[in-house]
Amino acid sequence: MLTLLEAAKLVQDPLQRGVIEIFPSVSPVLERLPFFDVNGQAYKYNQEKTLPGIAFRGINEDYVDSVGVVNPQVEALYILGGISPVDRALVKTQGNVNNLRSIYDAMKAKSCALEYTKNFFKGDNATDPNSFDGLENRLTGAQAIAAGSTSGGDTLTLDMVDSLIDGVQGGPDVLFMNKTMRRKINKLIRAAGQAQEVVSDAFGRQIAAYAGVPIGVIEQDKDGNDILPFTEDNPGGGVAASTSLYAVKFGVAENVCGLQAGTMDVVDLGLTRTFYETLIEWICGLAVFHPKAAARLYGVKNA
Repeated sequence: MLTLLEAAKLVQDPLQRGVIEIFPSVSPVLERLPFFDVNGQAYKYNQEKTLPGIAFRGINEDYVDSVGVVNPQVEALYILGGISPVDRALVKTQGNVNNLRSIYDAMKAKSCALEYTKNFFKGDNATDPNSFDGLENRLTGAQAIAAGSTSGGDTLTLDMVDSLIDGVQGGPDVLFMNKTMRRKINKLIRAAGQAQEVVSDAFGRQIAAYAGVPIGVIEQDKDGNDILPFTEDNPGGGVAASTSLYAVKFGVAENVCGLQAGTMDVVDLGLTRTFYETLIEWICGLAVFHPKAAARLYGVKNA
């Protein structure tokens, strides 16, 4: 399956295509995350745990039976969206109906994209049963790397970032963090006398990279709150004042990918009483197909 940016190119309806194109433009996650079409309300799959044995054998010898171990997983789909209303009085007093509606539709699309992005990291199905679990809840054990055990959090080092990268099998496609951590990495690179790496994103924009891995900066959600704030609990206790960095490898049915019940719906509902309305609805979810497809570095303080 394709990313949203690639899938939008195949959509014929201009309204639907325009809305879908907004999602990856405002979210480093949705710019890169591929989506897998699911038939039904949930998707069942097996997550690799242990590989089967393999060996060389001699003449007239047999192989020892060995079977790999998989963990059955089930990922549900969730309904994300809303209705974009425009008062007919605004249309009558401010001009072209299509231009005005496109502004409000774009705002609704941005809000939807930022909500998915927030849940990609912070989603908690136990708290909100209508949404999916994010990486913070999914990444446990060796995939959750503590920055240290200092009360109040620990200061980021390049060694920590290297450990985060090494936590993803095959290497990550992107590092996600807030702006402060991106600046911190740039500062550490300069202090080490290393050359600053720059790569292009899907829109041709120049973004920072570390060890050849692009850095995706995660900013605020639809309510103006930081998605990756310095308010997380610290491994060493103390005031909750740390943040997390994530390393993610994408791949449909192989690593981290999104789930959807077909293409996002964008429906012009026309004039309903006193409002022109557009429905934006996306039946979607998230899956982590490999146990080492992502890693989280947590307990990093703002210092």
